[in-house]
Amino acid sequence: MKRIRLQFVLCVAIASSFILLTACTTKDNPDEIRRQTAQATETMRRDTKAVVDGVKEGLGHGNNAININKASREDLLSLPGLSEREADRIIAERPFDDAHDLVKRRIVSEAEYSRIQDRIIAGR
Repeated sequence: MKRIRLQFVLCVAIASSFILLTACTTKDNPDEIRRQTAQATETMRRDTKAVVDGVKEGLGHGNNAININKASREDLLSLPGLSEREADRIIAERPFDDAHDLVKRRIVSEAEYSRIQDRIIAGR
């Protein structure tokens, strides 16, 4: 979250510096000032939207985690690349102390685990 705020502040500082610099170097041509201000404003709007979208994705990401100790078979099958056999083994071998137990118990490979690790938890 701090990183996103820092990026936002940095974008504001860069845009402000650009506007100030262009205002000082256009020799008082109002049309050129308007054009450059509009361009800087559009760049700032686009960068701000990207930051906001990143924050939304980050906040929503944690809410969608599937608890492998309580999830239904259908929930487990919604994970990318997880087969029916693997979902059934997860259910059969519960409980798990942490999500990486799926690899330790050889239910999924390390490569498969890396695809789903951000989407699972092993809560009680």
